Amino acid sequence: MSLHMSSPMPSLEGGTNWYNSIALDNAYFKGSLSLVHFFSVSCGSCKESLPDLNRWLEIYAKQGFKILSVHMPRSESDTNITLVEEVIHDYKMRHPVVVDNWHTITDSFSNKYVPAYYLFDKELKLRHFQAGEKAIKMVEPVIERLLNEETAG
Repeated sequence: MSLHMSSPMPSLEGGTNWYNSIALDNAYFKGSLSLVHFFSVSCGSCKESLPDLNRWLEIYAKQGFKILSVHMPRSESDTNITLVEEVIHDYKMRHPVVVDNWHTITDSFSNKYVPAYYLFDKELKLRHFQAGEKAIKMVEPVIERLLNEETAG
């Protein structure tokens, strides 16, 4: 079953490798607007969106915005950890990244897409979902709106 709006953030347990962080759980994201981003090293549009994630952190982190990227392999070759590490390095990903080679996290989100973006509010309730190559353009206005709501509220 897929996530519906206001669904609680699914478990983040089950990742095989963590980068830029120790293993995180949902408590890390409580109290922050948070993006859980699914990507794959074999996905061209996923790689094109990575600079936007870095930019968002530069702009919104001081407002408490957090990002977790989940590498979701789409093929056997995507399970190559060295390829994932190269993407993390080459695209200067500074935020936490988890490799989900067994699709444990992916399945807890019922996610089938890359890139995919799940925005959770400070109560860890799903507020927005977007997927596909043009999704990145639609996510930032929602981040801004939700941050403004949280600041006003």
